[in-house]
Amino acid sequence: MTAPSTFGLSSEARNLHWLLTNLVEEVPGLLSVAVVSSDGLLLLSSDPGRNAQARGGRGDGPSGPRGSSADLATIVSGIGSLTIGAAKLMDVGGVKHTMVAMDEGSLFIMSISDGSLLGVHGSAECDMSVVAYHMALFVGRAGHVLTPELRSELRKSLETESAGSAR
Repeated sequence: MTAPSTFGLSSEARNLHWLLTNLVEEVPGLLSVAVVSSDGLLLLSSDPGRNAQARGGRGDGPSGPRGSSADLATIVSGIGSLTIGAAKLMDVGGVKHTMVAMDEGSLFIMSISDGSLLGVHGSAECDMSVVAYHMALFVGRAGHVLTPELRSELRKSLETESAGSAR
């Protein structure tokens, strides 16, 4: 996995990219990582080169490869909305994290701030406790800097990157 280029971004955006890169490099078994805004838009991902394909851009393979961050963002947004709705119906407070364990992998979702979410797709071999620990570190460090201005900057940089790779 690779992190996107940080050329021309603010120091806060570069710091978030660094945190994402650190998460990806420190935790073995991660397949895809995505930061999603409260309205379901992908803000930051671990594999930006595949996002253009997942959005319908031209590539060498089929559109929307399994496990891409764009696909993960869609899943994270949907599950995040479902769990938030369930918590409201049960009147039990906010959702802190969600984990889905599958036969051949796991999905982890953690609230960052103001509705933004961190989603991680891990292989069956990844250690869930290590993933949760590193996600909590990311959330703790990213939560206070993920302002509306920074979300807008990240979204624009991702759109620019996707437009450039679709050409």
